[in-house]
Amino acid sequence: MSRQRIVVREYETTVVAAPARAARDLVAAAGNRIAVAFGPEAGTIAVTAGHHVGTIVTPDIELLIRPKVSLENLFTMLSAGMPAEAWRREVFAYGTDRNLLPALAAFFARTLQRALATGLRRDYRPEHERLVALRGRLDMAGQFRHPGLVSPLACSFDEYTADIDENRYLRAAVRHLLRVPGIRAETRKVLQFELARFEEVADVQVDPLLADRIHFTRLNQHYEPAVRLASLVLRNLTLVDRVGAADAASFLLDMNDLFQRWVTDRLRVALRTHLVVKPEPTVHLGIGRRVPMAPDLTFVNDTGTTVYVADVKYKLTSSGMGRSDDYYQLLAYTTAMNLPEGLLIYSQADGDTPEREVVVRHAGKRLWTYAVPLAGSPADVERAVVDLAAWILQRRHAVTAA
Repeated sequence: MSRQRIVVREYETTVVAAPARAARDLVAAAGNRIAVAFGPEAGTIAVTAGHHVGTIVTPDIELLIRPKVSLENLFTMLSAGMPAEAWRREVFAYGTDRNLLPALAAFFARTLQRALATGLRRDYRPEHERLVALRGRLDMAGQFRHPGLVSPLACSFDEYTADIDENRYLRAAVRHLLRVPGIRAETRKVLQFELARFEEVADVQVDPLLADRIHFTRLNQHYEPAVRLASLVLRNLTLVDRVGAADAASFLLDMNDLFQRWVTDRLRVALRTHLVVKPEPTVHLGIGRRVPMAPDLTFVNDTGTTVYVADVKYKLTSSGMGRSDDYYQLLAYTTAMNLPEGLLIYSQADGDTPEREVVVRHAGKRLWTYAVPLAGSPADVERAVVDLAAWILQRRHAVTAA
């Protein structure tokens, strides 16, 4: 079935000819992550994108929401928390597919092939079962739950198996992608082949946040790129059964969250010998631990003292200035934490540079802004965050010396 392709950039609106049912299907698949309204003329709809980018596929429409940053820099930001070599240009042709979901699915399939090249990883998993003969250790707690019952015995033992968290997570991501309309045939073939490898692995629902709890060591580090990509799939890919006459799917990345995660990851690396970067700690504006707040980033010295605070904002206003609410929020953080100054970290793909420094009347607190440009090459973008880390250290020393 042929679908109408609609392309819109983030924070922009496009008007296209489409039936009313197409608008309903888009809303069902995307929820409140895009705005869909009737267009200025009969038989048209207006689609407005916000801070989510990606792909929405419905029975009638394939909607591509493209970021203002280049696809290459988008994948640079997606690399937060992943090994540096996972996103090498030679293993992913950034410019070959402007549709994010098929491109990511193809990259995941290739990465999964490399992870499983030597077979499924196996490990020992604790088991608790009632058996006719003793295996492993007697589970005393389990045995006492059935006093007087001689057999079967409550046993506790370690099973060497492929049915472990890493494999369950990867299998869930593969199954998820295979249900998506619009995945290229060659990618689907690879995913189906790899799925057959997971025959010993339980087909269970997994928590999308499980990847954050998997500990990577030298024994399973070859799995890490595939698991991180699986996390992107399971966190951001939504399947909607039977929208209209067929299934629909959306793969939408929250650019606000993505930018914050990337900045946090890179600052942690750049500042690791100087300051500890803590994301979203709970602080309180009011006496008696009242009015809890969560600044995006705090910076802690080697004595455990918080010495700086920052908030991360993905988008500038059209004038290039920071929003007033952002300044109010940062002022509240610096007040609650008794800090003389704080920082607003902005992305900047276009527009004017915001005011660098605002000194608050009657309070004397300094509210800084720092624009991280996203329009250059990946090397330029990475270098910009290293420069930001150096700037934060400079301000920390300046505040200490004052």
